[in-house]
Amino acid sequence: MSPKPRATDVKARLVEAAIRLLDENGPEALQARKLAAEVGVSTMAVYTHFGGMAALVDEVARAGFVRLSGRLAEVGETGDPVADIFSLARSYRQAVAEQPQLFAVTFGQSAPGGKRATLFDLTTEEGREGAREGLEAFTYIVRATERAIAAGRFRPTDEYQAAAQLWSALHGFVTLEASGHFGPGEQGIDHILIPLGITMAVGLGDTVEEAGRSAEAARAAWRARTGNAGQGENE
Repeated sequence: MSPKPRATDVKARLVEAAIRLLDENGPEALQARKLAAEVGVSTMAVYTHFGGMAALVDEVARAGFVRLSGRLAEVGETGDPVADIFSLARSYRQAVAEQPQLFAVTFGQSAPGGKRATLFDLTTEEGREGAREGLEAFTYIVRATERAIAAGRFRPTDEYQAAAQLWSALHGFVTLEASGHFGPGEQGIDHILIPLGITMAVGLGDTVEEAGRSAEAARAAWRARTGNAGQGENE
């Protein structure tokens, strides 16, 4: 007789199964019955391990932030913090493009079964206290912003609020791109995302010339890391 799986193992399997269902069939598929069948447990297991679907959705959102943090961690830091912001934007955009359904739940844009993930204001100390996984992902943008301020590229300002402005612009692009507003493939990167990033950097205190050079440095770093210029990028 095979050993009974530990509760933590079942819980992790349920979260992974929920992400698979989202990826394959969208938020409508995230139901206790379908989830239990995917894992091979009873429907009651969902309620035993999470107390209900609302808590499961929160766990899925946390898993999304963990995945996003992992992608942003791959970027690393260079001597050009503004280039690093452009590189973080590319990695962020790529992660969301690969799993749009997961990140729609993660960012509260999708509410499977009417259950929306609990969200926090990451620009306040109170909000940051309850958002460990989301804060970790946001911190990569904050740290690069803080370094840009220290380097004199951005004006002295609150790094969390400046990073939130950058995040807002980036996520707005990603959301619209996912909806098909910027055409197929990656053509929106050159025509929308990079100019948007330059505009935001200049608004925060950078020069057009320096921001443009940083954007080009990030493009070169992306090509070197992925071996792919992207369908929408100029050769």
